[in-house]
Amino acid sequence: MKNANFSPESLMMSYAYRPELSEGSLKCPIFQTSTFVFSSAEQGKAHFELAYGLRQKNEGEEPGLIYSRINNPDLQILEERLCLWDKAEAGAVFESGMSAIATTFMELLQPGDLLLFSNPLYGGTDHFVRHFLTRWGVNVLGFHPEQSEAEIAAMVEASGMADRLAMIYLETPANPTNTLIDIQMCRRLADRYSNPEKTVLVAVDNTYLGPLWQHPLQQGADLVLYSATKYIGGHSDVIAGAVLGNNELIGKLKVGRTFFGNMAGPWTGWLLMRSLETLKLRMEEQCRNAQKIAQVLNQHPQIQKVHYLGLLQESDGEQYEIYQRQCLSPGAMIAFEIKGSEAEAFRFLNGLRLVKLAVSLGGTESLAQHPASMTHAGVSPEDKVRLGIHDGLVRLSIGVENVNDLLFDIKQALEKTAVSQTNQVVEEVY
Repeated sequence: MKNANFSPESLMMSYAYRPELSEGSLKCPIFQTSTFVFSSAEQGKAHFELAYGLRQKNEGEEPGLIYSRINNPDLQILEERLCLWDKAEAGAVFESGMSAIATTFMELLQPGDLLLFSNPLYGGTDHFVRHFLTRWGVNVLGFHPEQSEAEIAAMVEASGMADRLAMIYLETPANPTNTLIDIQMCRRLADRYSNPEKTVLVAVDNTYLGPLWQHPLQQGADLVLYSATKYIGGHSDVIAGAVLGNNELIGKLKVGRTFFGNMAGPWTGWLLMRSLETLKLRMEEQCRNAQKIAQVLNQHPQIQKVHYLGLLQESDGEQYEIYQRQCLSPGAMIAFEIKGSEAEAFRFLNGLRLVKLAVSLGGTESLAQHPASMTHAGVSPEDKVRLGIHDGLVRLSIGVENVNDLLFDIKQALEKTAVSQTNQVVEEVY
C-alpha cells in the first residue's frame, strides 16, 4: 500500500500534511502567524543558514520555519501538492500571477540580457516586458506564432544579441486567441544558444490549460508559471500565482520572493489547498461544457470564426500537430469573432444574463469579456491587427453551470447582434 502510485487527484486530499503535528486535525489548519519559535539558538542559526543559501542542506534536512514572509506551513504544503500535476521538483507560490511573472524576470534576467517572447501575451505581461524590463536594461524581442524555427533564429541573429539570449518566455495557448506555440521548438532554440557557461531558459505561462491539460516541463520547459487565481483557485475568490521547476531555479525565485516580499499569505495557501481537491472535477466539467458550446458557436450564422482547440483539424497544419503532441485536452477557453465590430460585440456582451461580463477566467462561473478594449487594451493597434485581436472578438471562460442554460443565454444574446445588423442594412438601403 505504501508503494502505491496514487494519482494527483487522490493525493490532493492529504499529501505533505501530517495530522499528528496539528492536534490530529484532518485538514491542514490556517497557520495565522507572522513568526515561529526556535527550540534553540543553534536551530535558529541552522534555519537561517539554509534560508540565505549560506550552506547546502544536510542529508535528510528540511528548511525550518522562520517567518511567514519566508515560509509558512500552508504555503509549503500547497507548493508540494502543486508539484504533483507537473512532476516538478519544487514550486513557489506568490501573491498574484503577475508577481510570479515579475519575480521570475527580475531574478533570472539582468541588464544586457535578451528576452525572446511569444505573441500575443496577457496584457499585464506584455506591458511588463515592453515597458518595465526595458527600463532596467533588458533587451526584448517578440516573435509570432506563424514564424518558423528558422525565421525566429534568423531574427535573433539579426538582433546582434544572440550571445546575450537568456530566456525564451511563451504563453501557450495564447490569451485570447488560443494560438499554440511549440514548446519543443523553443527548447531547441534555447539549446542552440546555450553554452557551458550559460543555459538559456524556457519559461511557459500555462494558465490557459492549467495543471491538468498541458505539462510544459515534460515538453522541455525549465519553468511553468500559473495565475493560480484561475483554474487552481477556481472560485474567483483568491488572487495568487505559482512557478514550478527544478530545485535550483525555484530556490533562486524563493530568495527573490523573500526580499520582494510578495509571497502569498496563509489564508491564500489554505484556500488554494481547498480548491486543489476539486481541480480535476471542475476542469473536466468545464471542458465538457466548452466542447458542446464551441460546436454550437461554430455553426451559428452570427459568428464569423471560433477559436477553440477542440475544433482544430488536420487541415490546420502545424497548429493541429502541436495540439496533438503538446495538449491533453482542448480546455474551456473559447474566443469567437462576431460578424460586425465593437458595437455587435458589446450588444452581445450586454445581452448576456447568466454568463457574467467580467475579466479573469477558470472559475466555476462562466465569464465573457472584450479583449480589444479590456484585457489587451494596452496592446498597440498594429499588434492587435496582426495578432487577430479584432473589435468583434469575444472571449468566453466556460464554467460548470448546466450547459443547456449556458447555450440558451449565449443564443439569446447573439440574437440581439442579428437585430443590430438588420437595422444597419436597412439604414444603408434608405
